[in-house]
Amino acid sequence: MTSLFWPVIVILLAGLIEISSISSHLFFLQLFWAGIGFLLVFLFTRIDWRSLLNHRSFIWGFYGFSVLLLVVAAASSPIIRNTRSWIVLGPMSFQPVELAKIALILVYAQYFSRRHLAVARWGNIFTSFLLFSVPAGLTAIQPDLGSALILFGIWFGFLLVSGLPRNRVLIAFLLFAVVGLFMWQSVLKDYQRERIRGVFYPEENARTINYSVIQSKIAIGSAGLFGKGYHQGPQTQLGFLTEPSNDFILAALIEEWGLAAGFAVVGAFLAFVLAVLRVGIAAGQNFEKFICLGAAMVFGLHFLLNAGSAIGIFPVVGVTFPFLSYGGSSLFTSFFLFAIVYAIARKF
Repeated sequence: MTSLFWPVIVILLAGLIEISSISSHLFFLQLFWAGIGFLLVFLFTRIDWRSLLNHRSFIWGFYGFSVLLLVVAAASSPIIRNTRSWIVLGPMSFQPVELAKIALILVYAQYFSRRHLAVARWGNIFTSFLLFSVPAGLTAIQPDLGSALILFGIWFGFLLVSGLPRNRVLIAFLLFAVVGLFMWQSVLKDYQRERIRGVFYPEENARTINYSVIQSKIAIGSAGLFGKGYHQGPQTQLGFLTEPSNDFILAALIEEWGLAAGFAVVGAFLAFVLAVLRVGIAAGQNFEKFICLGAAMVFGLHFLLNAGSAIGIFPVVGVTFPFLSYGGSSLFTSFFLFAIVYAIARKF
């Protein structure tokens, strides 16, 4: 169980230190949500969560509730960071898509654990696609392409680990290519297409769409082994690096604490994901195995998209680095999944 806890502590502390360098206000908010997260872990070790999560009506009710919140957000939420992704309740705000990620994992864990021997049937594949496409569609129109990609990754990942035959996998890839082409032509906005083009042509639009990635590369490239020091990173502190507390927190961390800190955080994160996978492999029930695999998918996809955008190998899609980036909604989701995996690991 320590193999689960120590990487989270390392990543969380690194994030808190860097966020405190960026904004004391954000630091205390992040500290508050971290406290909520650890309370969640404690509660999951004290309550009979299995009878609750194994209850079909609870899981489907949770899924339906998350979809309803996505409808509310897409229809009437205020525009924050160019999207209608947030529901605001007084001084508090949260992203309902984070609940949808948890709900989709729980629904798929129950769905595939009961049908893994018949997953290749087209009816099962189509039903699983519908379960993903409803929240993903509502998320894409906000527009929040990054979270929609995470939801797609959950669906496709569950298909792969459920033992889908190779011919079905090939067909799924072809369908993905067709859907991707349709989205490129008809769904994606101009700035989203330009962000994708920016991965291949980073020198274009250096002052507009590719500005953030270029500044991130400058921050990382100038850091050296041990960085410029606390509150001393010019890209971070002078405002050249956009969204340094969430989208580009890895670049901000490396600029002030060096490549050594960056490698330490990435290493701790990889150790954490491997520990989650080991818990899933050792779990006795298919439902628990699938929950752990789903959690590993979400953590891994967030890491790849966030870190990849910081170094320019993936487009910037506004995805957080788990436990490192600022954000109450994101941190709640990370701790919720961590709490379930930790509770499963305590059985061993």
